[in-house]
Amino acid sequence: MDKLKEYGCEYMNKTNLAELIGKQKDGYALDQDFYQDPDIYQRDIERIYMRAWLYAGHQSEIPNKGDYFLFTLDKESVIILRGDDDQIHALLNVCRHRGSHVCLEAKGSQKRLTCPYHGWTYALDGQLIAAAHMNEGFDKSGLGLKKVHHRVYQGMIFINFAENPTDFSPVERDLTEYLKPYRLDKAKVAKRQSYPVNANWKLAVENYKECYHCGPAHPEYSRAHSLALPEERWEEEMTALVERMPACGLVSSQMNHSYVNGDEFGTDRAYEHYPLLRGHVTGSQDGKPVAPLLGDIKDYDRGAHDFKIGPVLYGLAYSDHVVLYNFTPISVTESACEITWLVNESAEEGKDYDLDKLTWLWDVTTIADKTIIENNQKGVNSRFFNPGPFSTFENSTQRWVNWYLESIQ
Repeated sequence: MDKLKEYGCEYMNKTNLAELIGKQKDGYALDQDFYQDPDIYQRDIERIYMRAWLYAGHQSEIPNKGDYFLFTLDKESVIILRGDDDQIHALLNVCRHRGSHVCLEAKGSQKRLTCPYHGWTYALDGQLIAAAHMNEGFDKSGLGLKKVHHRVYQGMIFINFAENPTDFSPVERDLTEYLKPYRLDKAKVAKRQSYPVNANWKLAVENYKECYHCGPAHPEYSRAHSLALPEERWEEEMTALVERMPACGLVSSQMNHSYVNGDEFGTDRAYEHYPLLRGHVTGSQDGKPVAPLLGDIKDYDRGAHDFKIGPVLYGLAYSDHVVLYNFTPISVTESACEITWLVNESAEEGKDYDLDKLTWLWDVTTIADKTIIENNQKGVNSRFFNPGPFSTFENSTQRWVNWYLESIQ
């Protein structure tokens, strides 16, 4: 078990991790232990979340110098803020004196960062600028707040906890062509909401990865989104969508580099599309526009466009708004699904968009998913649970499970 000890978590429950992975049946759901064992949960944190590029937020959330918000994962808290240099910084929320959190509120604005415990004070770039009653010769230069690797891409802020993170440039190289028309760097957050889910984070991701459940569980989604149907049912609509996209200013090709490991771990990137049905031009209750067109988009192409950045950020782009889905583990049987709705930065709430109409579809869908996933966890907890086989509608979930098993070894 030396390899497991190397990462600070020993799997000692029932059997060792290698044996558990070895007995996993191809084409079947994961064994119960993957959703219940606290050591495997810590393994997930260390081998996936501490190494991958993670979405933290959007630059529009911190428009002014001194504005900040906190990103929280497991035991870690990161201050994402705009500095005096007007650049975005990512700093560990851990005072270099005795370790207290420096920022206690989830978001705010500060001219400088002062620890509430003993008053150590830091500049907005993390440098220590004041520490009272220290011995003569005290050197502040090496005691600034520790920095976390970060990248701002298309207005989205990504962080990476690894000492030497994987290169983010494959995302920029392969995805920019597809996302550029949306000009997400010129978008703003209309709403950001976290949905607590009493289930292991993997059950939440697995649910998102498949639309086998969409027909019976999500009538609001299924009446407009062809992904809820077998592919042969919407081939004609797909051909029409691809023909319309260039005139609307969108790229009609697709790209998928998901489930990556090795030197590209944590840089998953994908862009795929499918047609909307029954006259819908966007993801709304009546199918009609809910906000002004985004960026350089010229018209509604009547399609839905999925994109992915890293292992747990999933985007759904319509011509008038973008929905970001981000999955975060909280404990073995607790997780959070956070949704961010992005609109054109010039759009005014109440004038250009109605927030309830904008958020309706993915709010009602996520509330339904919360119930589905929590019931899934209850069943998985049963002493009689045995993993069942995946359907052909769950191929993406199957590939994700294979990637997961490889990633935690």
